[in-house]
Amino acid sequence: MSLKLLFSFVSALLTASLYAEVVVDEAKLGKSLGGWKKRDGDAAEYPLSGATYRTYRPEITPTPDGGIFISIRIDHVRGWLSTDDHATLEVAVDRLGKLVSAQSNIAIQGRSITSDVIRGGTDAGLRLAAPDRAVQIGTDLVADLSAKLLREKIVEAGRVSFPAVLRHNYNLLYQAIQLKEKKAVQVAEKEEEKPVEKEIPITKPVETEPKVEEDKKLEIKPYGGNEAPKLPVEKKVQP
Repeated sequence: MSLKLLFSFVSALLTASLYAEVVVDEAKLGKSLGGWKKRDGDAAEYPLSGATYRTYRPEITPTPDGGIFISIRIDHVRGWLSTDDHATLEVAVDRLGKLVSAQSNIAIQGRSITSDVIRGGTDAGLRLAAPDRAVQIGTDLVADLSAKLLREKIVEAGRVSFPAVLRHNYNLLYQAIQLKEKKAVQVAEKEEEKPVEKEIPITKPVETEPKVEEDKKLEIKPYGGNEAPKLPVEKKVQP
């Protein structure tokens, strides 16, 4: 691979991660299962391998790396007088829409059968393209569940077909995973309006001269009243 092609590939990955998000097209998934017509629009029922199954809408949560984690519940509908069997399908998808891992659990009459976590991160899996890796994960998942189910000596037709039903849902779910373009949100950057500092003129207090009442005149009185000042009398000292 030339340097130019490598650069284009890395740029495409960065662009996809920055301007796209992973979503599940629930309408497409529901249509492929016969429509979300059961349980108030939250489930779809369909016949497969001579039995009836019910798939619920997927529960989707975001992952820290920008991908999503998908969990789907699937029921084996056994009739009015029998208890339904239950299964879960859990799939992890990275931010580019590629399957990372898958795991499933089947509960039959109080017995729980859990598959190993099937990952596509092995050396052989990393060399596969995204669709081939998804196929490999699905194949390993069904093989692991079928082997564990066989050891439980389960013979009922609808229960024996449970791994195939999980693979059916797995394939349809993979087709419904999409990269959706993010809506560009333009945020207008507003400059902070600085308060205008107005110069306030400093007004000096006006000095006013005290007014002298014209009617009142200064009265200058001599010391001791109207009498002339008396001089002290020298006393003669007799010899």
